[in-house]
Amino acid sequence: MTHLLVAREQMAFTLGFHIILASLGVAFPAITLIANYRGWRKGDDDAMELARRWSKVMAVTFAVGAVTGTVLSFEFGLLWPGFVSRFGDVFGVPFAIEGIFFFVEAIFIAIYLYGWKRLSTKAHFWTGVPIVIAGLGGALSVVSANSWMNQPTGFTLSHGKVTSVDPLSAIFNNAMPYEVPHMILAAYILTGFLVASVYAVGMLRGRRDRRHRIGFLIPFTVAAIATPIQFAVGDTAARAVAKDQPVKFAAMECVQQTHRDVTEYLGGVCTSDGVKGGLGIPGLDSFLVGFSTNTKVTGLDSVPPSDRPPANTLLHLAFDAMVGICTALMGLGAWLGIAWWRRRDLPKSRWFLRASALAGAASILALECGWIVTEVGRQPWIVYNILRTKDAVTTAGGVPVMFAAILVLYAVVGTVAVVVLRGMAKRWREGDGSDDDGEVPYGPPAATGGAG
Repeated sequence: MTHLLVAREQMAFTLGFHIILASLGVAFPAITLIANYRGWRKGDDDAMELARRWSKVMAVTFAVGAVTGTVLSFEFGLLWPGFVSRFGDVFGVPFAIEGIFFFVEAIFIAIYLYGWKRLSTKAHFWTGVPIVIAGLGGALSVVSANSWMNQPTGFTLSHGKVTSVDPLSAIFNNAMPYEVPHMILAAYILTGFLVASVYAVGMLRGRRDRRHRIGFLIPFTVAAIATPIQFAVGDTAARAVAKDQPVKFAAMECVQQTHRDVTEYLGGVCTSDGVKGGLGIPGLDSFLVGFSTNTKVTGLDSVPPSDRPPANTLLHLAFDAMVGICTALMGLGAWLGIAWWRRRDLPKSRWFLRASALAGAASILALECGWIVTEVGRQPWIVYNILRTKDAVTTAGGVPVMFAAILVLYAVVGTVAVVVLRGMAKRWREGDGSDDDGEVPYGPPAATGGAG
């Protein structure tokens, strides 16, 4: 049990850290290309300069994400040998595909960075398109592996061993159609609001130039468009979880006993006697599941205590926080939409910028809460209803030492990333408004004319 607890804590920490960088890797290239496209097609020098700067930030976050992602991939074998040895032939397929997308993204990020001032504007723009596609493909591959853990298909168990693997069935499992768009949209929401929050802080400090305005509007608009779509996708996903993983849903909503006309609670503490301290709305939970208050909702009493997820209050509050933040972000997007419709301008109130400055951190919190619901809610299973987490964990010693080493590594990597990004921002802020770095290290010298 000690090994299990430490292994789960390590996996939670590394996944929680990496998922932020992975989200940036999925969505930041698209936001950068939007600025690039505007600079190219509209002749907007400020937008083009933003694209140039964002491409460098994109490279830094991608490099850090490569480190944290590599650690995460090794953890599967080191911490969960019972899982890898038994089901590696199944869930390894999407991870192998993700590796291909990763290298494609890395190659074209290098080409895109090198191509500034070395390619035509049109050619340079199109070198960025594969980065966007690879980011989406990588997200699809990884999330399909996670969705397979929630809805395992594409194989046959014979005497406890996996046979007859069907890779396509494993990748396109029952949970994949809603988990993949849910994660991709979350990545665009997080990246959009996070980047916009940086410029919102700058505008609150008096930097109201056009570059700050565009730097705020492009990512904020992307996130504001994605948020209501995410709300609809999330609603569909919750209904699918209630059908396919009813015990997880019962833990999320603190439903102790199977019954109809189930009350929806906002907040509160889950107990064996029901929710204490929450705001109850009679019948709403049943209505959200089946569009009728007479819908039967499966409770935790449907399975033995050993098959129930732990930490029900954590699950319940994480789910409420995720939905609540998404709702608030939709309101923030509507605030900008109304002001733009009326005056073609940002809202005049400084409270809008204050809220936008907090939106980046709020979107990170919502993403982390979503993964808490996904992973903790699946417990005690690592492969739903087939393999328990405790049966997959390593029995080798040294897990706490490895966890301590990873904490140190991530602290160093995270600190270096923050220092580098802050240094870049300071240099841009104190510069002459341009981002001319001169010669690229190891690149060809600039043409000087004359005979060769």
